[in-house]
Amino acid sequence: MTTTQDISMGLPIIDLDIFLNGSQDATDVQAECKKAAQALITYGALLLHDSRVSEEDNITFLDLLEDYFAQPEAELKKDERPELGYQIGVTLENTEKPKCAVDEPCLRIIEKLDPAERPLDITAHSPDPKCRFFWRMSAGPPPYETKFPSLNAANIVPEAPHIREQWPGVMDKWGSSMKNAVEGLSEMTAVGLGLPASTFKESGTYGPHLLAPTSSDLSKYGTKDTILAGFHTDLNFLTIHGRSRYPGLHIWARNTGKRIPVKIPPGNYLLVQAGKQLEHITGGLIKAGFHEVVVNEQTIDVIERRKVEVPERPLVRISSTFFWHLNSDFDLAPILSLAEESKKARAEQFNLGKDEGEEVVYPPMKVGQLVQN
Repeated sequence: MTTTQDISMGLPIIDLDIFLNGSQDATDVQAECKKAAQALITYGALLLHDSRVSEEDNITFLDLLEDYFAQPEAELKKDERPELGYQIGVTLENTEKPKCAVDEPCLRIIEKLDPAERPLDITAHSPDPKCRFFWRMSAGPPPYETKFPSLNAANIVPEAPHIREQWPGVMDKWGSSMKNAVEGLSEMTAVGLGLPASTFKESGTYGPHLLAPTSSDLSKYGTKDTILAGFHTDLNFLTIHGRSRYPGLHIWARNTGKRIPVKIPPGNYLLVQAGKQLEHITGGLIKAGFHEVVVNEQTIDVIERRKVEVPERPLVRISSTFFWHLNSDFDLAPILSLAEESKKARAEQFNLGKDEGEEVVYPPMKVGQLVQN
């Protein structure tokens, strides 16, 4: 029998249904909101239950993306937009580099981890052997002139006819499921932090939200300990993941520094991680979550099983990932009450012998600056 503890691998499970179906003042709603905020403070991640999410929609999405990325490279290149900084359309393998490999603060974080809990070595500075597709899920162009047009560019629909006819409907349907879920969690988190429920959601009304699946060709990169996506954090506000067919995603809990292999069960569960925008606005009270994607023994087990069960399907690992952003032109600065709480929490950690390194400064800036920097 599977327990919730088995499901979450130690991560708290937050029930969005309690928030959606109850009064915000109700005791159980308040308790669940505080649990959500505390989960992000403690772990930087949580599992979210939302009964509106359909496993069938995720399966349809994974099938379509496998077919898309199984196309020849020449077909995929038609959907590239390097002149827009790859902020829309496809990014081919060996293009994205994990910033941590050349980022001193990030390398110091790795050094502080127990050797058994460290990510696979990223110091070779190799680009990730994964592809990505960015599909914009924003509410439309903002009703003002944005200073960051490349972050708000129009979508690209793939050219291949057998993909093109399904693409917008499938992408928008699954993307909307994840967007609705993560926006609900943003409200819960605000309430749990003692803020009005709309604080974050309203600030992200015109955010350049992205359905951003990644693809790894496991027929080429299916060897154990291959790094598919190197150790990194995300620049957005909250990242939400649907279930992948292939294991390999590891996250790091802030409170323990332990590497957690992620298991998202079928059905109505999604994984959420904090991003840099949430870290900035909370003054570091919530830290952006580190993660990597690698080929491990469990990945190889699934590869071998799918070769037998569905030999006609491409061996492509699709991540079902959604980046939720604040508006690009939003003035990002720490909320004072949360920054004060962050300082207290940092002092408590230090007194417990947990040195979190040098204090991070969060200067005022536009959200788009943080992303582009």
